[in-house]
Amino acid sequence: MPGIAEVFHAWFTDHAYPEHTHDTWTLLVVDEGAIRYDLDRHEHGALRPGVTLLPPNIAHTGRSATPHGFRKRVLYLDAEVLDTALTGRAVDAPALADPLLRTRVHQLHRVLETPGAGLEAESRLALIGDRIRQHLRAPVPPPAPDRLAADLRDLLNARMVEGLVLRDAAAQLHTHPAHLVRTFTRTYGLPPHRYLVGRRVEAARRRLLTGEPVAQVAAGVGFHDQAHLHRHFTRLVGTTPGRYARGA
Repeated sequence: MPGIAEVFHAWFTDHAYPEHTHDTWTLLVVDEGAIRYDLDRHEHGALRPGVTLLPPNIAHTGRSATPHGFRKRVLYLDAEVLDTALTGRAVDAPALADPLLRTRVHQLHRVLETPGAGLEAESRLALIGDRIRQHLRAPVPPPAPDRLAADLRDLLNARMVEGLVLRDAAAQLHTHPAHLVRTFTRTYGLPPHRYLVGRRVEAARRRLLTGEPVAQVAAGVGFHDQAHLHRHFTRLVGTTPGRYARGA
């Protein structure tokens, strides 16, 4: 998806990374064990509660801090997510002790395993980037009027079936993706991807009541497939699409 070059999950027991660099940002969480690494010739540690951010083109190593190895999940992020101008701050403080950031990173990994979750994944990535910039003391975008949220709502309504790309919507509305997600959530009480799912479920309910087949309804309102509709419909309506249609 836009902004993510690679997703990498690994469990290493005796592997030790030699000194190397990436041309992307490395956003890493440790799920088991601990990692010792050198960044720009300074030793650091990565532990389970925190989040580690390694900047692009800065040499680093990596090895287990215990005999039992470590398990990690990594997102390699493009410069469009985090400006390389933040490299110096990240070298000085690569360890981010932020439970909310870790939760958001975990949620993004989960979302990336789900087909058809592009807008939700983009929204979560935008919030992660914004949270990291706060840690690195990057400039915060100025507040925008609630009209911005209404404009995004109109775009979501107009593109309910085909969906939209968050960064394209932000460019069209002349704002930053993270600021757009925050403004929409503050105004309407839920993030853009959940609003879009709700609109699709509403449309599916109306079409199911006319006797339209479930698979046809799923494609017609913008869900990835019938299983995708089933999951969201059941969560929001409390019954399956088929049972809902039969009980009409």
